[in-house]
Amino acid sequence: MGKLRFEISMSLDGYVAGPNQSLDDPLGKGGEELHEWIFPLAAWRREHGQEGGEITASSPLLEQRVANLGAYIMGRNMFGGGPGGWGDGSWEGWWGDDPPYHVPVFVLTHHPREPLPMAGGTTFHFVTDGIESALARAREAAGERDVLLAGGADVANQYLRANLLDELQINLTPVLLGSGERLFDGLAGASPKLEQTRVVEGVGVTHLFYRRQDG
Repeated sequence: MGKLRFEISMSLDGYVAGPNQSLDDPLGKGGEELHEWIFPLAAWRREHGQEGGEITASSPLLEQRVANLGAYIMGRNMFGGGPGGWGDGSWEGWWGDDPPYHVPVFVLTHHPREPLPMAGGTTFHFVTDGIESALARAREAAGERDVLLAGGADVANQYLRANLLDELQINLTPVLLGSGERLFDGLAGASPKLEQTRVVEGVGVTHLFYRRQDG
């Protein structure tokens, strides 16, 4: 069975999205700055059907991220479409007709919806019965490969509280947001013990790697 991994970009003051998130500004005020390190990379551009780009110390990390990946899990906010029900069902996510996942994606939500097949091998499955059910379904789809928890912070904190994450990668950026959505909120007394495994210094980002310590 593969691992459950989590990766996210975070500001120096601990936020993974800025304040005032909305459909028009899903990362909140200043939130896009957290990801500026990744946009120029050739590996990222290739994933999104673009050409060219740079190669830095971060490039191999992006390639390794998908090398043994069989499924994703994400929260409703990351899939988008606003709170509440699905309306007329026209919302198909933030990523256009060919999302950059290319494997099954399991979306945690309170509102049922039929699976949504997209181009390139991506199918969004909507899970209404909790994080453990989503993980079981994702692992079944992934087989021996890993499952990547794509976010956001609330979903990651749920998996951390349940001690279900195997590995954690924080992409720490030299950004100060001051407020917004914070990782590691509400984990007092319930957080797993983590062991740092490596640090990679990129351009405009420092990659911090941890794994769960059992026992």
